[in-house]
Amino acid sequence: MRTEFLKACKGEKTDYTPIWIMRQAGRYLPEYHTVRSKGSFLDLCKNPERAAEVTLQPVDIIGVDAAILFSDILVPLEKMGCPLEFHEKRGPVFPEPIRTQAAVDALRIPDAEGDLGYVMDTIRILRKELVNKVPLIGFSGAPFTLATYLIEGGSSKNYLLTKRMMYENPALYGQLMDKITDCTIAYLKGQVVAGAQALQIFDSWVGVLAPCDFRDFAYPYVKRIIDALKAVTDIPLIYFANHGATLLPQTKHCGADVLGFDWRIGLDDVVRQVGQTVSIQGNLEPLCLFLPEDKLAARVRMVLEEAKGARGHIFNLGHGIVPEADPAKAKLLVKLVHEISREMRG
Repeated sequence: MRTEFLKACKGEKTDYTPIWIMRQAGRYLPEYHTVRSKGSFLDLCKNPERAAEVTLQPVDIIGVDAAILFSDILVPLEKMGCPLEFHEKRGPVFPEPIRTQAAVDALRIPDAEGDLGYVMDTIRILRKELVNKVPLIGFSGAPFTLATYLIEGGSSKNYLLTKRMMYENPALYGQLMDKITDCTIAYLKGQVVAGAQALQIFDSWVGVLAPCDFRDFAYPYVKRIIDALKAVTDIPLIYFANHGATLLPQTKHCGADVLGFDWRIGLDDVVRQVGQTVSIQGNLEPLCLFLPEDKLAARVRMVLEEAKGARGHIFNLGHGIVPEADPAKAKLLVKLVHEISREMRG
C-alpha cells in the first residue's frame, strides 16, 4: 500500500508529496454518473456496495494517494431525528428546522453501528478493496457547519437564523451544539472501529464567523471532538476550516495532526504561523484545473515551494473539485504533483 499520505500527516519523510482531492468521488467523473443513475443521492450514500464503488473510482482513474469515504456530512443528522431531503437545484433541505427548545430536546444521539451501519459497512468493504492500494479517509462535518443546516433548514447566504440564535439565545445554541458534538464523536469513533485510517472534519461554513465568535461558538466543540478521538486512536486527524485564514491563530491549537487550507492564504504564511507543530493540507485554487498544462504546472510548483518548510504537506485543492472539471486534468494534476515534488527532493 502507498503510505506517503499517512507519513505526511505524521510529519515523516516522504519520497514525494501525496495528493488527494476534496470531492474526488463525484460529479466530474462520468463513471460516477453511471452509478449515481441507479437511484437518488441518499440512496447512493446508503448503499455500501455502490458507495464503495464510487469511492474507489478516483483511486483507479485519477491515481490519488488516498481514498475518502463517499457519503455526506449530513447523514448523521437524519438519524438524530431530522428528516433530510436533497433537491437537485436547492441542495440539502431539512423541512423541520431546529429552532426551539422542544426541537433540541427531541434530538437523539444515534448509535454509529446500529443507526449508521451502512456507513460502517462501506468502510469495511473499502478496507478490503484498498488493502494493496491507498489509505482510507473517513470524515464528518464540524458542529458549527452542521448546526447551520439544522437551524437554517438548508443552505444560507448570511446565516441570519444561526447567528440570531447564537446571539439571542446562546443557551439553546449551546445545547444544540452539545448534541451535535456528541453525535459527531460517536460517529467518528464508529468509523475508527470500522477501519478508517485517517479522519477529516469539514467546517465548510465556519469562515462566516468573526474570530471572536469562532472562539466562543465553534472552536470549543471542534476541540472536544479532537480530544475525544485522541483518547481512543492515534490515526491522523485533519481539520479543514473553509475561509479559515483569519482563524489560524486559534485552529493551530485545536490538536489536529493536519490543518487544511483553502487558496485564500499562502502556505508559506501558514508555515510561518504553525512552524513544525502540525502538517498542512492544500491549497490549489480549484479552478486552476482549467489552466493550460504549463501554467497548471507553474501553480503546482508554487504551492509546493510555499509548503516546503512544513512539517508535512498533503497536496489538495483549496475546496472541492467542480463538476465541470475535466477528469484528464485531475489526472494530470496528480502526475504533476508527484513529478515536481520528486524533482524538488532531488
